[in-house]
Amino acid sequence: MTLGVSETQSPDEGLPADALAETAEAKEIEGRSLGQIAWARLRRDKVAIISAVVILLIVAVAIFAPLIVKLNGFPPDQFNKLDANGNPLLNTRDGGIPIGGLWGSGTSSEHWLGVEPQNGRDIFSRLVYGTRVSLLVALGGTIIAVVLGTVIGMVSGYFGGWIDTLLSRLMDIMLSFPALLFVMALTPVVASRAQDLFGMPDNNTLRMGVLMFVLGFFGWAYLARIVRGQTLSLREREFVEAARSLGAGSNYVIFRQVLPNLLPTLLVYTTLLLPTNITAEAALSFLGVGIKEPTASWGRMIADASAWIESNPLYLFFPGMALFITVLAFNLLGDSVRDALDPRAGRS
Repeated sequence: MTLGVSETQSPDEGLPADALAETAEAKEIEGRSLGQIAWARLRRDKVAIISAVVILLIVAVAIFAPLIVKLNGFPPDQFNKLDANGNPLLNTRDGGIPIGGLWGSGTSSEHWLGVEPQNGRDIFSRLVYGTRVSLLVALGGTIIAVVLGTVIGMVSGYFGGWIDTLLSRLMDIMLSFPALLFVMALTPVVASRAQDLFGMPDNNTLRMGVLMFVLGFFGWAYLARIVRGQTLSLREREFVEAARSLGAGSNYVIFRQVLPNLLPTLLVYTTLLLPTNITAEAALSFLGVGIKEPTASWGRMIADASAWIESNPLYLFFPGMALFITVLAFNLLGDSVRDALDPRAGRS
C-alpha cells in the first residue's frame, strides 16, 4: 500500500480553508507585475479615481468644445447686445454693465454664466473654448519638455565622460535661469522672429506654438537631471550587462532596456508638469505676453475680469475656479500615481 498524495489529488487538498486562501492570495500577488500592482492601488484610491474622472471630463470639454457651444448657441467671439426678445443685455450708460441676472452678471436661460461687460460675449462659450487652448498649450509644452529631458538625461547618464560633463553643465545653466522671467521676455521675441522667418501673421495659432516651445525649452532640465541619475544606476544592472555581452548596441540598450525602466518616473513627472504649464500659460496670458484677444483662454479671461472684479466678482470666479479645479485634479492624480508606483510601498 502506497502512502502519500495520489496522482489525482491536488497538493493543496486537505489544507485548512485559511491556508488555502493565503496560498491563493500569495500566488496572485506573486504573479502580478509592478504595473498590475500600481493599477490595483490606483483603483482603490478614491482621490485618484475622482481626479481622473474630473480630468477626463475637462479633456472631453476641450475636445467637444464646438458641439458644447452649439447647445448654448453663442460663439465665443460673438458680441451680444440684445437678448432673444430684442431687449438690451447691457446698460451702456453704466459702461456696458450687464442688465439683470445673478449679481448683475447677465445670467439667464440663454447665457448660463452671464455675459462680459462692454461687449456681451458669452462667458460659458469662452470658458469652454478657453479649456481647449489652455490644455493644448500645456500639453504641447509638456511633451517637448519630457522628450528633451528624457533623451538628454539618458544620453548623459549612459555614455558618461565628457558627454556627461557637458550635458550636466548645460542642465545647471538651464536650472539657474529664472524661467518665468525669461519666458515673459522671450515669448514676444520668438513670436516676432517666427513671424518674419515663416511669413506667418502674428495670430494666436503662432503664439500657441511659441508658448509650447518656450515652456518646453525651459522645462526639460529638471527631468533630465532625474533621468540621468536613474540611468547611471540602470546601466550597471545585470540585464544591461547581459544585453551588452550579447552584442547589443547602445541604441538598443538605451531604448529597449533603460527606457522601459524609466517609464514610471516619466509618467509621474508628466502628470505633475501638466498643471505647472497650465498655470504658466494662464500667467503669461494674464500678463499680456501669451494668448491675445479675441481668442479665449483662462488667463486671458482672468485678465479681462480683473477690471470688473469690484462690480461683480463672478467674472473672475468662473475662469478662476476652472483653473483651480484642473490644476488640483492633475496634482492629486500625480501624487496618487507616484504613491502607486513607489516600490517601497507595501504590496496590496
